[in-house]
Amino acid sequence: MARRGGPERLRDELVDRCERLQLQSAAIARHVDEVLPAKDQAVLNAASAARELVIQRLLFVGKACENEEQRLLERVHAEEERAHQSILTQQVHWTEALQKLGALRTYLVDMITNLDDQGLLRAEREIFERTEVAEGILEPQESLKLNFNQTCVQSPLLHRLWASAVLCCLTGSQEIHIDERTLSPHLSLSEDKRTLTFSPKKAKVDLDCPERFDHWPNALATAAFHSGLCAWKVGVEQSCAYKLGVCYSSVPRKGSANEGRLGFNAASWVFSRYDREFRFLHAGQPQPVELIKAPAQIGVLVDFAGGEVLFYDPDSCTILFSHRETFTEPVYPVFAVAHQSISLVQ
Repeated sequence: MARRGGPERLRDELVDRCERLQLQSAAIARHVDEVLPAKDQAVLNAASAARELVIQRLLFVGKACENEEQRLLERVHAEEERAHQSILTQQVHWTEALQKLGALRTYLVDMITNLDDQGLLRAEREIFERTEVAEGILEPQESLKLNFNQTCVQSPLLHRLWASAVLCCLTGSQEIHIDERTLSPHLSLSEDKRTLTFSPKKAKVDLDCPERFDHWPNALATAAFHSGLCAWKVGVEQSCAYKLGVCYSSVPRKGSANEGRLGFNAASWVFSRYDREFRFLHAGQPQPVELIKAPAQIGVLVDFAGGEVLFYDPDSCTILFSHRETFTEPVYPVFAVAHQSISLVQ
């Protein structure tokens, strides 16, 4: 019985195995014949829909840009015409004034040359009345009406699209590293020269180094920018106390005076966070920035030709703050951190 049971049990197991293999093969065949072709068709359909979505959205953006371009160019033309007409009006007015003054001067010279004392006395009233005209002609004054008003091209849509495009195209193309020589003793720098970490304890460093910030937790990039468009992104998610922006090389670096803090002097322009308070700082004049959510990254954009420094949230495509400034010197990317760390993003 044992010998018969052994082969029978084995035969039963093999039959079960064959049935399982048959079911497994049927499932695989169904997967190959039905599921995968359906998946492939679904991928083709999804890809086609995605392409259509991209095209539709870009067409919509393109149409919006065309409309905005037309609107802004019309405003530029209208402003140009207005300023031109103001200048023409002024030209006519002052040309007439010149003619009146010239005629009056000729008249007075004629009176002085051709009349004797008695004649001058008799003509005194006439002379007085005619010279009163000249007294009513004032000297030309500077007028904003004679200038082209640049605010006519202000456009939130264009500003946001332009900032997004610049940050997408330029960020990472310009290598930015932090200069170890400028490091505050409260900061440490990663090996790749991109991450700054704060420590309440001062490191032992050469405080006499002229490039170094010896008190406030600041640091500069290795190279300055002096023309064109420049952009970089900084990861700030881990920190709730930082500053980032640009400064001249003349920014104060020594001592604990307020002037050594970024944004509290005329040589630095920074976006600042302290806990839940966000501000733009320059020359000791803070301007509050209202944010619902703290950004994980901040893009910094400097436009030398347009005279602007702009702070941007790449995740939400939101301009956090924009400041007009005509930079007269090269500017360095500048950083400060007083809680955990911030990092340059490639």
